[in-house]
Amino acid sequence: MVERFLKQTQFTSQEDFINNLQIQVPDCFNFGYDVVDAWAAEQPNKKALLWTNDKGEHRQFTFAEMKQYSDQTASYFQQLGVSRGDMVMLILKRRYEFWFSIIALHKLGATVIPATHLLTKKDIVYRCQAADIKLIVAAGEEPITTHILEALSQCPSVKQVVSVGPEVPAPFGDFHQGIEQAPPFIRPDVVNSNDDLSLMYFTSGTTGEPKMVAHDFTYPLGHIVTGSFWHNLNSESLHLTIADTGWGKAVWGKLYGQWIAGANIFVYDHDKFTPSAILEKIHEYRITSLCAPPTIFRFLIREDLSRYDLSSLQYCTIAGEALNPAVFETFKKLTGISLMEGFGQTETTLTVATMPWMIPKPGSMGLPNPQYEVDLIDANRRSVEAGEQGQIIIRTDKKKPLGLFKEYYRDSQRTHEAWHDHIYYTGDVAWKDEDGYLWFVGRADDVIKSSGYRIGPFEVESALMTHPAVVECAITGVPDEIRGQVVKATIILSREYKEKANETLIKELQDHVKRVTAPYKYPRIIEFVEELPKTISGKIRRVEIRQKTQE
Repeated sequence: MVERFLKQTQFTSQEDFINNLQIQVPDCFNFGYDVVDAWAAEQPNKKALLWTNDKGEHRQFTFAEMKQYSDQTASYFQQLGVSRGDMVMLILKRRYEFWFSIIALHKLGATVIPATHLLTKKDIVYRCQAADIKLIVAAGEEPITTHILEALSQCPSVKQVVSVGPEVPAPFGDFHQGIEQAPPFIRPDVVNSNDDLSLMYFTSGTTGEPKMVAHDFTYPLGHIVTGSFWHNLNSESLHLTIADTGWGKAVWGKLYGQWIAGANIFVYDHDKFTPSAILEKIHEYRITSLCAPPTIFRFLIREDLSRYDLSSLQYCTIAGEALNPAVFETFKKLTGISLMEGFGQTETTLTVATMPWMIPKPGSMGLPNPQYEVDLIDANRRSVEAGEQGQIIIRTDKKKPLGLFKEYYRDSQRTHEAWHDHIYYTGDVAWKDEDGYLWFVGRADDVIKSSGYRIGPFEVESALMTHPAVVECAITGVPDEIRGQVVKATIILSREYKEKANETLIKELQDHVKRVTAPYKYPRIIEFVEELPKTISGKIRRVEIRQKTQE
């Protein structure tokens, strides 16, 4: 399938990749018809989705079945009045009905808004009013259904709510009954143009109300690099990306690039993450490829990996937050597998990555994806030299890169703030080494300026994470009359060290940071906590820590 969209499908070096990566974009591209249905026509029995849950159930879907179920779902949604341009929110956790629904909505030319099951009534009201959502399809369980019902009176745009079960409380429609009784699907005469809105995410952000990140129908093609090259997938792969379908990481790792590459997507539907359960699934189902955020790998390396047969696992990638080198080294020692890091945002596809032909540098994001013209610039918009910190930007003066978002929906001011003068500003700071590899420093707002030094939170966090006492930590700046700011560490301790949370341990951790990294970066203030404030997508809210400290 990938051959349909690439002139060259194999690369041996980054130079080869930069010079010869060319993604061909068809007119009126539609992932539902041009990928899912195309696979169903060419290889109907090809494995597409292997779903299992924490109750022991499992189902293997072929591409023929994905076409059948997505057609039935599209017909059912048509009966509910959904058509081109309509906004539909999916709150489906890791249920396989998510894949039926998102493909169906693509086939109708509608706009899909995946959302997390952690949304409250207030969150649902905000989203429905901001985007004029017409239909909500949700998992039929508490507290999801209750929050939706409580919100409906303030959501006049919502015409119908649908439950995929197990409960179908009034006035929810029954998804499975609906698709079974729907008439044969008739493809609309006009489905979409490439510029139409296909997918929209409300980014939780670390400050302010969520932004509506809108992507057009060509967005899936931007993930060819994600699936075929960064994940290193092929038609024999069984790939697991650990992500709820409410997050952008789900379409990064559980849909577009993976199916274009012809991989079988593995989905583990569970409520509570346990490292042992993930390892058991790799062992039992012979998973070949894994992608997860560093937090997941931090938990995995604390398990006794010798209890599991992980010999099927061939390739591992990591994204979502910066990778601490200590995690890389420990996982490599235990498994022999290098973690290949990548960087991107909800607004983009994979922007910087360590590709299979590259030698990974532990802690580095890798090299820019040639889809994007990536640069690092200072406050004067000067391209920085090797060793200097700068904001990661994407230049768009030559063309809009495939995969870059279309706009912040209904918010031209925010769009212009982030993307003007042919530059998209990511808001993330990094530095590059002599080989051009990029190293993450932190969000621009999180960089600490102390006694004339610029200190990135990530480098101090990485140093702390090499101490056995530290499970998780966040570094912030605290105002200081003499130094401008001083470094503060907010730390979750491992079970073995919780009773030792005293001045002696604080001194030990401070000395540890001085040894591991530059002495001026050590945290002068250390606070031990039970949990860190996070967004609903799991990102640490350093702004909240700063506010509490100032209070």
